Amino acid sequence: MDALLVLSFGGPEKPEDVMQFLENVTRGRGIPPERLVEVGEHYYHFGGRSPINELNLALIEAVKAELKRNGLELPVYFGNRNWHPMVEDTVATMTADGVQSALVFATSAWSGYSGCLQYQEDIKRARAAVDGAPHLMKLRQFYDHPLYIAAMAHAIAEAREELPAELREEARLIFTAHSVPNAADAAAGPSDAGGHLYSRQVAEASRLAAAAAAYPDFDLVWQSRSGPPQVPWLEPDVVDHVSALADAGARAVIVCPIGFISDHMEVVWDLDNELRDMCVERGVALARVATAGTDPRFAQMIVELVQEHIGGVPARRLGAEPSFGCTVDGAPCAVGCCAIRRG
Repeated sequence: MDALLVLSFGGPEKPEDVMQFLENVTRGRGIPPERLVEVGEHYYHFGGRSPINELNLALIEAVKAELKRNGLELPVYFGNRNWHPMVEDTVATMTADGVQSALVFATSAWSGYSGCLQYQEDIKRARAAVDGAPHLMKLRQFYDHPLYIAAMAHAIAEAREELPAELREEARLIFTAHSVPNAADAAAGPSDAGGHLYSRQVAEASRLAAAAAAYPDFDLVWQSRSGPPQVPWLEPDVVDHVSALADAGARAVIVCPIGFISDHMEVVWDLDNELRDMCVERGVALARVATAGTDPRFAQMIVELVQEHIGGVPARRLGAEPSFGCTVDGAPCAVGCCAIRRG
């Protein structure tokens, strides 16, 4: 392998970028323009800038340093699906640099269309756009990697300390991940994996992180749904759930966005604004857990995933649910894998 490509979602850098970025994200999905305007306000609230590109660049620097510490001379490239640097442009640069084969780290731990197959499609599309493009092997899903779980457990413990001392023991631990349509979750994974692999992996990662942080009980909820109300999505919603806990007398919650590796817009808006405002209104103390991407163990995990391929390092896993996602040149994990059955 000649290089490592970090492949992510992308985000706008300034207010003028916001609407074009949202059009890129929703192209072909039939999202009405008024919904894009509504979501755009979330970005304008933060100056029209998403934190995701900056966080990914910091992660890349940490990965470069970790590669060097491990004696690996591997250039690291950065490409996005929805905003610059676009993955097609990055693959063109890699080709011009003489890269013939590369590993791809996609910034998602999960199975499912948006968590895995869509990144495979990005790889396939980028290679098709560039003559002589390198072969690209996507690294496997990492939802249960010991270093990822350790990073989340550490972040949970740190968040707990942010609560008033008298509320720490009673605080309810809540994990949250991006909601998807029920049909997409049912189709997640190869057909012989039993379906619902996305929600199963999120539940397993939550169980592992809770156990590592010494919490015997926890809740799993969802956030950031964007579809029409007549289409069922994974529930309950995090704001609705915490509101119900407040109705039942809860005074403190620890909310862990385990489904996200960085504090991009859906984390900082849904949790740090909507959820926090509701908690203030209801008198519930909220400790929001940090995402894993800034923890040094996360960069260490990425390098360990690289070493599975170029150094023969055995794969380390903690979970009982299967892990897929490692294929070449954008091929799906199996025929029909994660494809939503419509109609």
